[in-house]
Amino acid sequence: MSRILIKTPASSPRMLASAIGVALSASSAAHLAQAAENTEQKGERNPISLGATNITGQDQDNTSYQVEKASSQKYTAPLVDTPRSVTVVPQQVLKDTAATSLQDALRTVPGITFGAGEGGNPQGDRPFIRGFDAQGDTYLDGVRDTGGQSREIFDIESIEVSKGPNSSFGGRGSAGGSLNLVSKTPQARDFTNGGFTYGSDQTRRYVLDVNRQFLDDSAAFRLNLMSHEQNVAGRDAVNYDRWGVAPSLTFGLGTPTRVNLSYYHMESDDLPDSGIPYGYGSSTATAHVHDKPTDGGDSNNFYGLKSRDFRKTRADISTFSIEHDLNDNMTLKNTLRHGSTGQDYVLTQPDDSKLNVNKFGTVWRRANSRVSTTTTTTNQTDLFGSFQALGFKHSYSTGLEFTGEETRVSGYTVSPNANPVCNPAKGGVGGQCTSLGNPNPDDAWNGSVARNYNGTNTKATSRAAYVFDTIELDPKWLLNVGLRYDTFDTEANTNATTGRTKIKDDSQFFNWQAGLVWKPLENGSIYASYATSASPAGGLVGEGADGNPLSAGAATSDLQPEETVNYELGTKWDLFHDRLSLTAAVFRTEKKNTRILVDTLTYENGGESQVDGVELSASGKLTDHWQVFAGYTYLDSELVKSGLNGRNGLVSAGSNKGNQMPNTPKNSFSLWTTYDITPKLTVGGGAFYVDEVYGDAGNTVYVPSYTRYDAMASYKLTKNVDLQLNVQNLTDKTYYDKAYSAHFANQAAGRTALLTTSFHF
Repeated sequence: MSRILIKTPASSPRMLASAIGVALSASSAAHLAQAAENTEQKGERNPISLGATNITGQDQDNTSYQVEKASSQKYTAPLVDTPRSVTVVPQQVLKDTAATSLQDALRTVPGITFGAGEGGNPQGDRPFIRGFDAQGDTYLDGVRDTGGQSREIFDIESIEVSKGPNSSFGGRGSAGGSLNLVSKTPQARDFTNGGFTYGSDQTRRYVLDVNRQFLDDSAAFRLNLMSHEQNVAGRDAVNYDRWGVAPSLTFGLGTPTRVNLSYYHMESDDLPDSGIPYGYGSSTATAHVHDKPTDGGDSNNFYGLKSRDFRKTRADISTFSIEHDLNDNMTLKNTLRHGSTGQDYVLTQPDDSKLNVNKFGTVWRRANSRVSTTTTTTNQTDLFGSFQALGFKHSYSTGLEFTGEETRVSGYTVSPNANPVCNPAKGGVGGQCTSLGNPNPDDAWNGSVARNYNGTNTKATSRAAYVFDTIELDPKWLLNVGLRYDTFDTEANTNATTGRTKIKDDSQFFNWQAGLVWKPLENGSIYASYATSASPAGGLVGEGADGNPLSAGAATSDLQPEETVNYELGTKWDLFHDRLSLTAAVFRTEKKNTRILVDTLTYENGGESQVDGVELSASGKLTDHWQVFAGYTYLDSELVKSGLNGRNGLVSAGSNKGNQMPNTPKNSFSLWTTYDITPKLTVGGGAFYVDEVYGDAGNTVYVPSYTRYDAMASYKLTKNVDLQLNVQNLTDKTYYDKAYSAHFANQAAGRTALLTTSFHF
């Protein structure tokens, strides 16, 4: 079998772990004796609780869950005065919850669910924000981060979640919102931080974060390293293995001109989880009718094949930025980034399409495969600052963006892979079939896997100009406005055994936002806002299911960008001496001009869906010792105009009109809180609830609601050494955290215990 994507020796993660261990030992040995002498020193608590991630390079007393301002210069006002829903997951929440991935981190933000991938829609992060697919709406330091990925957070300082249509900020897509990951950057001080996590299911994680100044402290170098391996609690056979390195270099610290160079590399080698097939409500059913996953009586069941399945991923991102203060009130910044991401996999989808689950209590091991590489080059120039004009104060940000993207997608030919009838009387059919209740991942695979170089090469070019301004009409009234113009040109060339096809689409669109803020008091605001987004055909550039009927080779009558608008009324308050931030919002999001099937192989822009919702959040300190990070979201979704049922341009029976949108729970709630019992001991816990979620627009398959509980305790052993224990999914709840539209859902990990030892000097 040819596995072409990753060429790194298998020992690389182990070598990296060894290197981190040696570095930790070398850097800590000289300090441990002094640390022991200072163990009993008293003073204000300075917690350095460490989960499975490394310690940040920011000041160690910056442990609040509250964040006052987003990192992006496009937010031209503090969060309390920003007229839209924005949640920032800070470094301390990432540490305290022991988050190691983007999905882990976003568990603390209600209103976000994740969808499953397979072959055509790639494996990786597929968040749904307020019910809308945000697979292509992730940004890294304000620049779009493309390609199907399962993102690590060892080099991430915080995660900014902007909810509601957001194309004025980032361009195409962002119908329900967007994510901005903020990288760790060189700091103006020396430090060495690191940690190792040992846990259940053979979890081993090592991290190192080193920052050093040089050139008379005007420059700094920072290096983040990570090695991670684990099995998965409550799942047979599944394992994850990854490592990463992220060096960065900054010149001109404390000067008017700053230059930053950074590089990020992460790769993984996993035995991916194939999920659990949907069952049928009746033993005689021939189609799903409100059915949920069934594991055959054992939630540990794994339906994949060790001898066939694999998933390898890679991400390489290089960034060069230069920032210059033209004067005290004006800064010019240019960011040039080149990124390349890829994945290579064959995985088993537990398929129910021949009704094997229902008729025979068996599962077809359908093979899904993908070999894809996405390369992106972006140059983004920003000018931002403040000025006075016509008696008003303006805080502004304006810029230009030019991006070229290319995705190459192909796969493997797996034979046989022809949807057999899995009658137990016929045996396992060469490993293609297995028992629903007692699958064996060690079954022999008698088929073949051969590289198939036919596929699709998609290229896209985008150009954009934008401007944002917060105008202080008077101390109690602020007007926040933003406008962006995009051109987006895409071309897809497909090679197949039947011939070659070429499809093009060119789009131009404006997006804007406006919000009026009233400040009855300095620490609070009440706002009303309006915002738009646009999703052109081919917006995911071949790396996801973007609703582009061109991919089906369909004739179309209209291919204008889909349009989304959001109306929002909210209030934000900083209470308890500005230590606790409270927010509340009500909103309606309407997506119109949606591409829908109106006849065989014919689509038009005639669809409509909407979400009415309420959001509440709290973040910060209730007292000097008690912190909270909590939220609640209510989403009432509806497919208002859904068109005809069908897939790949072919019409089928039924109607989805009036149905609930997929991956959109009515109620979701998260609470994470910690309390300092003593200056050295902190305890905490969390509760996370998600309502029933449908996997498909027909509302025929779903995953049940669930509540998950977590717990943690951290202890400051010495001035330089901390211990932290996290128990995730405390009650060992069996639940599903990703729903696919057909065939299967992904099961979440069972009870997981993690013990982290961290060092900081």
